[in-house]
Amino acid sequence: MSEEGRDRARWLWLLALAGGVSFFIAVFQRLDGPAIWAWKTSGVGLLALWAAANAREKNGWLIAAVLGFGALGDWLLDAKGLIAGALAFAVGHLIAITLYLINRRAQMTPSQRLLGWLTMPATLAIVWGMLSPQPGWWHAAVYSLFVAAMAAAAWTSRFPRYRTGIGAMMFLASDLFIFAGEGGVLSKDVTLWLVWPLYFAGQALIAWGVVSTLAKETKA
Repeated sequence: MSEEGRDRARWLWLLALAGGVSFFIAVFQRLDGPAIWAWKTSGVGLLALWAAANAREKNGWLIAAVLGFGALGDWLLDAKGLIAGALAFAVGHLIAITLYLINRRAQMTPSQRLLGWLTMPATLAIVWGMLSPQPGWWHAAVYSLFVAAMAAAAWTSRFPRYRTGIGAMMFLASDLFIFAGEGGVLSKDVTLWLVWPLYFAGQALIAWGVVSTLAKETKA
Protein backbone atom coordinates (compact mmCIF):
# COMPACT_ATOMS: atom_id res chain seq x y z
CA MET A 1 0.00 0.00 0.00
CA SER A 2 2.76 2.45 -0.89
CA GLU A 3 1.05 4.05 -3.85
CA GLU A 4 -0.19 7.64 -3.82
CA GLY A 5 -3.07 8.23 -1.48
CA ARG A 6 -2.34 5.14 0.65
CA ASP A 7 -0.36 4.76 3.85
CA ARG A 8 3.39 5.33 3.79
CA ALA A 9 6.39 3.89 5.64
CA ARG A 10 4.91 0.39 5.73
CA TRP A 11 8.23 -0.84 7.14
CA LEU A 12 7.45 1.03 10.39
CA TRP A 13 4.12 -0.81 10.58
CA LEU A 14 5.87 -4.15 10.15
CA LEU A 15 8.53 -3.30 12.74
CA ALA A 16 5.79 -2.25 15.16
CA LEU A 17 4.06 -5.59 14.74
CA ALA A 18 7.35 -7.42 15.27
CA GLY A 19 8.09 -5.44 18.43
CA GLY A 20 4.62 -5.77 19.90
CA VAL A 21 4.03 -9.43 19.07
CA SER A 22 7.48 -10.56 20.17
CA PHE A 23 7.12 -8.79 23.52
CA PHE A 24 4.80 -11.54 24.65
CA ILE A 25 7.96 -13.60 25.14
CA ALA A 26 9.03 -11.12 27.83
CA VAL A 27 5.53 -11.21 29.35
CA PHE A 28 5.51 -15.01 29.47
CA GLN A 29 9.03 -15.17 30.89
CA ARG A 30 8.24 -12.34 33.35
CA LEU A 31 11.37 -10.45 32.32
CA ASP A 32 12.13 -6.98 33.70
CA GLY A 33 14.69 -4.21 33.43
CA PRO A 34 15.38 -1.12 31.26
CA ALA A 35 15.97 -3.13 28.09
CA ILE A 36 12.66 -4.94 28.60
CA TRP A 37 10.86 -1.62 29.14
CA ALA A 38 12.26 -0.38 25.82
CA TRP A 39 11.14 -3.60 24.13
CA LYS A 40 7.67 -3.13 25.58
CA THR A 41 7.52 0.44 24.31
CA SER A 42 8.71 -0.44 20.81
CA GLY A 43 5.41 -1.79 19.50
CA VAL A 44 3.14 1.18 20.15
CA GLY A 45 6.06 3.61 19.80
CA LEU A 46 6.65 2.45 16.23
CA LEU A 47 2.92 2.62 15.55
CA ALA A 48 3.09 6.27 16.65
CA LEU A 49 6.00 6.91 14.28
CA TRP A 50 4.08 5.19 11.46
CA ALA A 51 1.07 7.40 12.15
CA ALA A 52 3.28 10.51 12.22
CA ALA A 53 4.88 9.51 8.91
CA ASN A 54 1.40 9.45 7.39
CA ALA A 55 0.02 12.56 9.12
CA ARG A 56 -1.02 15.28 6.68
CA GLU A 57 -3.62 17.18 8.69
CA LYS A 58 -5.05 17.53 12.21
CA ASN A 59 -6.63 14.08 12.44
CA GLY A 60 -3.38 12.41 11.44
CA TRP A 61 -1.40 14.25 14.09
CA LEU A 62 -4.05 13.49 16.71
CA ILE A 63 -3.81 9.72 16.18
CA ALA A 64 -0.02 9.99 16.24
CA ALA A 65 -0.28 11.78 19.60
CA VAL A 66 -2.71 9.17 20.93
CA LEU A 67 -0.27 6.39 20.12
CA GLY A 68 2.68 8.42 21.37
CA PHE A 69 1.10 8.85 24.80
CA GLY A 70 0.23 5.15 24.77
CA ALA A 71 3.89 4.29 24.20
CA LEU A 72 4.91 6.73 26.95
CA GLY A 73 2.42 5.07 29.28
CA ASP A 74 3.85 1.64 28.47
CA TRP A 75 7.31 2.82 29.51
CA LEU A 76 6.25 4.83 32.56
CA LEU A 77 4.21 1.99 34.06
CA ASP A 78 7.39 -0.01 34.57
CA ALA A 79 10.00 2.75 34.84
CA LYS A 80 8.15 5.19 37.12
CA GLY A 81 5.08 3.44 38.47
CA LEU A 82 1.34 3.05 38.10
CA ILE A 83 0.31 6.68 38.63
CA ALA A 84 2.73 8.13 36.07
CA GLY A 85 1.79 5.49 33.51
CA ALA A 86 -1.94 5.94 34.08
CA LEU A 87 -1.64 9.72 33.66
CA ALA A 88 0.09 9.30 30.31
CA PHE A 89 -2.59 6.88 29.13
CA ALA A 90 -5.34 9.23 30.38
CA VAL A 91 -3.93 12.10 28.32
CA GLY A 92 -3.85 9.81 25.30
CA HIS A 93 -7.46 8.77 25.91
CA LEU A 94 -8.57 12.41 26.09
CA ILE A 95 -6.87 13.14 22.77
CA ALA A 96 -8.45 10.01 21.28
CA ILE A 97 -11.91 11.03 22.49
CA THR A 98 -11.41 14.42 20.84
CA LEU A 99 -10.36 12.74 17.58
CA TYR A 100 -13.33 10.39 17.55
CA LEU A 101 -15.89 13.06 18.46
CA ILE A 102 -14.59 15.30 15.69
CA ASN A 103 -15.08 12.33 13.38
CA ARG A 104 -18.40 11.10 14.75
CA ARG A 105 -20.34 8.73 12.50
CA ALA A 106 -23.19 10.55 10.75
CA GLN A 107 -25.64 7.64 10.92
CA MET A 108 -25.80 4.75 13.39
CA THR A 109 -28.16 1.85 13.91
CA PRO A 110 -30.02 1.73 17.25
CA SER A 111 -27.82 -1.17 18.43
CA GLN A 112 -24.63 0.72 17.59
CA ARG A 113 -25.85 3.80 19.43
CA LEU A 114 -26.93 1.67 22.41
CA LEU A 115 -23.51 0.06 22.75
CA GLY A 116 -21.92 3.49 22.67
CA TRP A 117 -24.14 4.68 25.52
CA LEU A 118 -23.81 1.49 27.60
CA THR A 119 -20.03 1.12 27.45
CA MET A 120 -19.24 3.53 30.29
CA PRO A 121 -21.89 2.46 32.85
CA ALA A 122 -21.28 -1.21 32.08
CA THR A 123 -17.53 -0.76 32.58
CA LEU A 124 -18.07 1.04 35.89
CA ALA A 125 -20.37 -1.73 37.10
CA ILE A 126 -17.85 -4.43 36.13
CA VAL A 127 -14.96 -2.67 37.86
CA TRP A 128 -17.06 -2.10 40.99
CA GLY A 129 -18.07 -5.76 41.01
CA MET A 130 -14.48 -6.97 40.68
CA LEU A 131 -12.64 -4.58 43.00
CA SER A 132 -15.05 -3.18 45.59
CA PRO A 133 -14.66 -2.92 48.56
CA GLN A 134 -10.87 -3.10 48.25
CA PRO A 135 -9.15 0.12 49.39
CA GLY A 136 -8.69 2.54 46.52
CA TRP A 137 -10.90 0.60 44.11
CA TRP A 138 -12.41 3.87 42.94
CA HIS A 139 -9.06 4.94 41.47
CA ALA A 140 -9.36 2.02 39.03
CA ALA A 141 -13.01 2.93 38.43
CA VAL A 142 -12.17 6.54 37.54
CA TYR A 143 -9.38 5.48 35.19
CA SER A 144 -11.59 2.86 33.57
CA LEU A 145 -14.08 5.58 32.65
CA PHE A 146 -11.41 7.28 30.52
CA VAL A 147 -10.79 4.01 28.67
CA ALA A 148 -14.51 3.29 28.33
CA ALA A 149 -15.23 6.77 27.00
CA MET A 150 -12.46 6.33 24.45
CA ALA A 151 -13.85 2.96 23.37
CA ALA A 152 -17.40 4.30 23.11
CA ALA A 153 -16.26 7.29 21.07
CA ALA A 154 -14.21 5.04 18.76
CA TRP A 155 -17.17 2.70 18.26
CA THR A 156 -19.40 5.59 17.22
CA SER A 157 -16.78 7.32 15.05
CA ARG A 158 -16.62 7.19 11.26
CA PHE A 159 -13.48 5.07 11.33
CA PRO A 160 -13.89 1.37 10.46
CA ARG A 161 -15.80 -0.32 13.26
CA TYR A 162 -14.16 -3.69 12.65
CA ARG A 163 -10.72 -2.16 13.00
CA THR A 164 -10.73 1.01 15.13
CA GLY A 165 -13.97 0.23 16.98
CA ILE A 166 -13.10 -3.38 17.79
CA GLY A 167 -9.53 -2.36 18.59
CA ALA A 168 -10.72 0.19 21.16
CA MET A 169 -13.00 -2.41 22.75
CA MET A 170 -10.06 -4.83 22.93
CA PHE A 171 -8.02 -2.12 24.68
CA LEU A 172 -10.83 -1.73 27.21
CA ALA A 173 -11.06 -5.50 27.68
CA SER A 174 -7.32 -5.72 28.39
CA ASP A 175 -7.70 -3.24 31.25
CA LEU A 176 -10.69 -5.10 32.62
CA PHE A 177 -8.63 -8.30 32.66
CA ILE A 178 -5.92 -6.45 34.59
CA PHE A 179 -8.54 -5.48 37.19
CA ALA A 180 -9.87 -9.06 37.20
CA GLY A 181 -6.40 -10.28 38.11
CA GLU A 182 -5.91 -7.62 40.77
CA GLY A 183 -9.33 -8.34 42.26
CA GLY A 184 -8.81 -12.09 42.37
CA VAL A 185 -11.70 -12.76 39.98
CA LEU A 186 -9.26 -14.49 37.63
CA SER A 187 -5.85 -15.96 38.33
CA LYS A 188 -2.96 -13.85 37.09
CA ASP A 189 -1.72 -17.01 35.39
CA VAL A 190 -4.84 -16.69 33.22
CA THR A 191 -4.78 -12.92 32.68
CA LEU A 192 -1.11 -13.24 31.68
CA TRP A 193 -2.32 -14.75 28.38
CA LEU A 194 -4.92 -12.09 27.75
CA VAL A 195 -3.78 -8.62 28.79
CA TRP A 196 -0.86 -7.92 26.46
CA PRO A 197 -2.32 -9.64 23.34
CA LEU A 198 -5.61 -7.74 23.71
CA TYR A 199 -3.83 -4.45 24.42
CA PHE A 200 -1.34 -4.54 21.59
CA ALA A 201 -3.76 -6.00 19.04
CA GLY A 202 -6.21 -3.28 20.07
CA GLN A 203 -3.66 -0.52 19.57
CA ALA A 204 -2.61 -1.95 16.21
CA LEU A 205 -6.22 -2.16 15.00
CA ILE A 206 -6.93 1.40 16.18
CA ALA A 207 -3.89 2.68 14.32
CA TRP A 208 -4.64 0.67 11.18
CA GLY A 209 -8.25 1.82 11.03
CA VAL A 210 -7.56 5.53 11.52
CA VAL A 211 -4.32 5.86 9.54
CA SER A 212 -5.49 3.83 6.55
CA THR A 213 -8.78 5.75 6.39
CA LEU A 214 -7.03 9.12 6.50
CA ALA A 215 -4.39 8.01 3.98
CA LYS A 216 -7.05 7.05 1.46
CA GLU A 217 -8.63 10.49 1.83
CA THR A 218 -5.40 12.45 1.54
CA LYS A 219 -3.41 12.80 -1.65
CA ALA A 220 0.32 13.11 -1.38
